[in-house]
Amino acid sequence: MVRLNLLLLALLTACALGLVTAQHKARKLFVELEQEQERGRSLEVEYGQLQLEASTWATPSRVERVARERLRMHPPGLKRLQVTDTKQGAAQ
Repeated sequence: MVRLNLLLLALLTACALGLVTAQHKARKLFVELEQEQERGRSLEVEYGQLQLEASTWATPSRVERVARERLRMHPPGLKRLQVTDTKQGAAQ
């Protein structure tokens, strides 16, 4: 009977240690999951900001201003403009 009690006590202790280990691992993984979700949210915010910045940099008015100021480009004069009809060019 004493052997059976010692065996049951050892089995109970092993089960208790297994339970504690499993709970600790689960909590650790949950904390890691929350950290990664927070990182994902911050990356989504950063992506939105970068999209907004990219759309701002590519506005036609800004492109035209940079072309004029930095590259010293200007629109051609009326004598240098040539208008073509795309329908007529495709039929030839």
